[in-house]
Amino acid sequence: MSMNPESHESLEDSARLSGWEPDVWIELSQGALAHNVALFRSLLAPGCRFMAVVKANAYGHGMVPIAQAALAAGADWLGVFHAGEGLTLRDHGVTAPILVLGPTPPESMRRAVDAGLCLTVASPGAADALVRACAGQTGARAHLKVETGTHRQGFDAAQLINAAQQLVAAGIAVEGLYTHYADIEDTTDHTYAESQLARFSELRAQLAAEGVSVPLSHTACTAAAILFPATHFDMVRVGIGLYGLWPSKETRVSAGMLGRDQIELRPVMTWKTRIRQIKTVPAGSYIGYGRTFRTTHDSRVAILPVGYADGYDRHFSSRAHVLVRGVRAPVLGRICMNLTMIDVTDIADAAPGDEVVLLGQSGDEAVQAADLGSLAGTIHYEIVTRAAPCAPRRWVP
Repeated sequence: MSMNPESHESLEDSARLSGWEPDVWIELSQGALAHNVALFRSLLAPGCRFMAVVKANAYGHGMVPIAQAALAAGADWLGVFHAGEGLTLRDHGVTAPILVLGPTPPESMRRAVDAGLCLTVASPGAADALVRACAGQTGARAHLKVETGTHRQGFDAAQLINAAQQLVAAGIAVEGLYTHYADIEDTTDHTYAESQLARFSELRAQLAAEGVSVPLSHTACTAAAILFPATHFDMVRVGIGLYGLWPSKETRVSAGMLGRDQIELRPVMTWKTRIRQIKTVPAGSYIGYGRTFRTTHDSRVAILPVGYADGYDRHFSSRAHVLVRGVRAPVLGRICMNLTMIDVTDIADAAPGDEVVLLGQSGDEAVQAADLGSLAGTIHYEIVTRAAPCAPRRWVP
């Protein structure tokens, strides 16, 4: 198994040759990933397929290594957003079925089909383009995305039958039919999601009545996969849960209401840096840009070589904590582009070279993605997806 995503292999190799070790890196737990795949598989009926969604560099974890590990752990399909991600996986020897979830430009369709990628078709224009791109070619496969209430990609009822019949007539296999829920993870009232499920089932029945048989129907994201077996159909698409993160607090509450609170997701990512300097700062001293923090006592301040250029958000300034030797240490002052200052006054043995956990667990303490998301006024999806995009990813047990 490749230990680093494609964007980091040359960086790590050259670093090792020169004796340089990165100041910021991400560790991926192989055991946690395998556990999460096995957990979701245990929720599925026999024959229901499992798609590991690895778009956006596997939610920041590293697309190639995560894809390879997820398949080794039991995933059947991979989901990417654009065809370029699918082509990268093919270039790294991944032969499993891959669905491109986003739109594919007409000029890229032929190459994507030649690589064995399954393309989402979600509009009459996309259907026309795929027919033109595949003229005289066999083996093309499409998944039709239908509009049920999110109003992003998707056919409405009036367009769906014509597009499906057009593709079939052109020799393109209509392999899948799917939709996406608008608020299934944002509330404990799932009335709207239930209406979307009903709408999807109606459209699916209409296709069947017109003689278009679709082998793979799929609607379930992580939240739906956990909460509602009726959404599973022939395949589930697991994104955030693959990485050991609950979609939302509401999803967790809903799981408890349904008696599924025994579900244990294990975070895959730990984001680390090191202390590079420690200085003693007198009481009354300002820390960092803008003089936004002033010490009230003599303090030991540690300097970390990480900042907002690495995805460590500026909103964490004077609000977040990191973990040093299993102890929480507060961030002092503003996050800089490449540097962050922390207070290690109460961690007497802290020293330059010590590992620092920015996200993840150390001893009995943990910094969770959801907590950092709250500090930054965003969601945990964004925290992990933006984490240290240029840093190496390394497997740990």
